[in-house]
Amino acid sequence: MNGHDQPARNQPPLPAEPVTVEKPKHPTYALTTYELRDYRRQLEHALKTLPGHAEVRVLLQQRLTEVLTEQDSRTQLQRASRTGTAG
Repeated sequence: MNGHDQPARNQPPLPAEPVTVEKPKHPTYALTTYELRDYRRQLEHALKTLPGHAEVRVLLQQRLTEVLTEQDSRTQLQRASRTGTAG
């Protein structure tokens, strides 16, 4: 706040509700494509809405990296199966 009940200009507005991202019930590799996509969206949304100094950002970024790695791995496997090559 800048003293006039206005948010500081360099700070994103705080979300109306707390941002929560629950860890899936299964490991990342066991999620369906749709579950993985939805989890990625939740993580990306949380990272966009959290202030830059929030400590939980590190954990969320690690989880997002894990999701992106899994999605990339699946994409590579799909491409390999289409071309008939492995690895």
